[in-house]
Amino acid sequence: MQTENKLPSVQNPKPLSGKIIGLGGAGLQAADYMAQTDLGELSFAAVHTDSRALANSSAAEKMLLGANLMRGLGAGGDPELGQAAAEEDFPKLKALCAGADLVFILAGLGGGTATGAAPVLARAARETGALVLPIATLPFEFEGQRRQHQARLGLQQLKMSSDGVLCLPNQKLVKLLGEDARALEVLNLTHELLAQGVRGLWQMLTRNGLANVEFADLASMLRGRHWESSFACAQAIGENRAQVVFEKLLSSPLLDEGKQLPDAEAILVSVMGGSDLTMADVNGVLQRIQQQAEKAQLVTGAAIDDQFQGQLAVTIVVSRRSPLTPEESATVSRLSHRVGSADEAAGPEIENQFFGAPARQRPAFRFVPPPPELTAEQTKRLLAQRGGSSSRRHKVVSNWLQGQLPLEIISKGRFDKSEPTLHDGEDLDVPTYIRRGVSLN
Repeated sequence: MQTENKLPSVQNPKPLSGKIIGLGGAGLQAADYMAQTDLGELSFAAVHTDSRALANSSAAEKMLLGANLMRGLGAGGDPELGQAAAEEDFPKLKALCAGADLVFILAGLGGGTATGAAPVLARAARETGALVLPIATLPFEFEGQRRQHQARLGLQQLKMSSDGVLCLPNQKLVKLLGEDARALEVLNLTHELLAQGVRGLWQMLTRNGLANVEFADLASMLRGRHWESSFACAQAIGENRAQVVFEKLLSSPLLDEGKQLPDAEAILVSVMGGSDLTMADVNGVLQRIQQQAEKAQLVTGAAIDDQFQGQLAVTIVVSRRSPLTPEESATVSRLSHRVGSADEAAGPEIENQFFGAPARQRPAFRFVPPPPELTAEQTKRLLAQRGGSSSRRHKVVSNWLQGQLPLEIISKGRFDKSEPTLHDGEDLDVPTYIRRGVSLN
């Protein structure tokens, strides 16, 4: 008798779904640039409060934020308006992100729409179950302290709402191109670096090669960590290409000339080469990086692409915890309940829920202290002194004595046995006009 073993049929796995959402003016420009590159397999969407800028976008999906609030005229550089617009259309943002496994949010922080709406969009994407990785640019120094301050606060809130943020300070691009670089060159470099960051992560997850990285590996490392990340890309050819690529990465101003590596919590490395890619190339890069960041969790991928024949291209993402300044900590704590992150406490309301009792106001303090014991002669003498102490007073002191109203003396309650507050022999719990015998006629 023969037993036939039948294995269950394996269905074709669902391909990884990725989405790039350009948010605000800078985000729309970066998304349009990426749509013209080899990232066409990702879907693109554009979100803005400015209807005119939205109409010029080439994205297949477009969404106008806060149409009832701002009527398509933009946020005017006010992050609170950008946040209010996103909260108004929160269900639409969730629908926009639905179905995507990995959501990239492109945002230029410092203005109104992206700074205020990016944390809300990230929260909406996370509620759909997606892994959310915003890529944010920070302003140049010449853009002013107000814009810099708004960008830093927006970045902290964005980290609270997303799984991790890739940060690109525009000021560091000046070191790459020099002070004489044209504005258009800096803009193109910004878009290219953002595209390289997205491309490196996406290819690491989707391309087969010498070392594959599963989406679950990336999600388990980043999800809920709220890290701030920097990234850099480098390419080289020739026999010593591994050494040359590493030296380029180590000297990159985007990584502070390698100073970020020792403090890294996690490092993602994507190695791309042609069919001639060898294990020596891969090990040559990874070992050098590991020596610089011994404490970091290292996630690596090495993929093959015929377009990189004879080349070695490396994208590195360095994630770390960034401490907050006291001002940023206070502001983020004050505004965190508006961000609505599922991983953050919401302030006194949550605290009251923990203790199982609603917040109650303290009752008014109803204790009325007794008047001092004064004889009739003492009272008459005090009134006479008050009447003659000032040359401006011309009233004759009345012979009537101030009486005592029959007020009810209410107990101090649990403070009944507490010691009185004494200062220079006077009980400060007794009203001043009674202690000093002031006439109320």
